[in-house]
Amino acid sequence: MKLNKLIFPLLLALTTTVALTGCHHGPPKITPLPGHRAGQTGGDGSSSSSPLGPGGVGGEGEQPIAGTGANTKPGGGELPDNWRPEDMFQDRDKLAAFTVHFKYDSSVVEDSEQANLASVGQALTADSNAKLLIEGHCDERGTEEYNRALGERRALALREALAKDGVDPMRIRTISYGKDKPADPGHDESAWAKNRRGEFIYCTPKNTTVQ
Repeated sequence: MKLNKLIFPLLLALTTTVALTGCHHGPPKITPLPGHRAGQTGGDGSSSSSPLGPGGVGGEGEQPIAGTGANTKPGGGELPDNWRPEDMFQDRDKLAAFTVHFKYDSSVVEDSEQANLASVGQALTADSNAKLLIEGHCDERGTEEYNRALGERRALALREALAKDGVDPMRIRTISYGKDKPADPGHDESAWAKNRRGEFIYCTPKNTTVQ
């Protein structure tokens, strides 16, 4: 009887200790959204909870695209690789006035930019030999990886918009520089707004004269 009186309190104390220890799990586990890594910083400074971009591209930093001259047509599928920007004369000034800008962490082409797209389309229509290289750019916020993919989506969105306006998408190539080539080196909203952009490079065969 005396032994039982000693063992029972010991068992009770041991059980309580185990229960309390089992309640301590450390920091909560964060489960990322599909296609996202936990704690990933989004393009233009967004968080990993950003919605999927146009076309349902998940994990915006998972598939960086930069310097590839991506050659996919709107809706998917490959285009014939029948010309390369590096083999063309590139005029950066001809269409510089029609640069399109984007909102924070977005690849949506705003209605306010339609006049610029129309002008680019008219320039291509005027010269059947001309091609177009579209560069996608981002501001400095966010990871390099994420911004490369975001810049590519911006360039592809512009190409799709031009295709809807009647421009043959086979005449257009895209490339993303992410945040590597800012138009404005500043570190405030004014500079960031200028850097979230798509630039149009007018390309012609090297044996012809730019009109």
